[in-house]
Amino acid sequence: MESLLPILLPPALLVALAVIFFLGYAVGKWGMHSAENTGEARVRQVLTTSFKAPEYHLLNNITLPYEDGTTQIDHILVSIKGVFVIETKHFSGWIFAGEKSQYWTQVIYNFRNKTPNPLHQNYRHVKAVRGLLDFLPREQIHSLVVFTGDAAFKTAVPKGVVYLHKLTEYLRRFDEDVITLNRLQFIVGRLECTRYEISRQTDVEHKAYLNRKYRDH
Repeated sequence: MESLLPILLPPALLVALAVIFFLGYAVGKWGMHSAENTGEARVRQVLTTSFKAPEYHLLNNITLPYEDGTTQIDHILVSIKGVFVIETKHFSGWIFAGEKSQYWTQVIYNFRNKTPNPLHQNYRHVKAVRGLLDFLPREQIHSLVVFTGDAAFKTAVPKGVVYLHKLTEYLRRFDEDVITLNRLQFIVGRLECTRYEISRQTDVEHKAYLNRKYRDH
């Protein structure tokens, strides 16, 4: 009769397997972080090239106080045409999305991944900005999600979402001056004075807030 006892692996092999697992996890996390940085860099390049001072001012990687924690915003474009709160997504594959859906589905070959609706995510960012710029009419602060990778929507592209190659065209549609240059400078000053210093500690505190907020979900 064959033994039913579990097979005991040599300690050296156990250590090797643990190292492989850790390296795989670390590479995966680094890949996600790298993709996010790539997308944000592409959006930043388009915005700085196409929208110049003094009518436009771009802030990147902004952490603001929000409720009992913080919220991190990829870009805020302050302009005489309005304030644009921008979330960047560097995705691949097919995207199945609904404007009001809680989750969107990303499909790469046979792999399906549910991701939180970025419009909902960016709405929290917009609320933080509106709270800080409460002297502006709500309609002058706009939410925008930019897709920078090679992902393709297999459903209708939701309102407030744009591909990177259409970003400039989209923003040019806002052709009415609604904010004076003096007010623009004031807005930038308030954002700069309120934003948290960019540091590893800021990032850790923001992630801790997210863990508290969503640990029961």
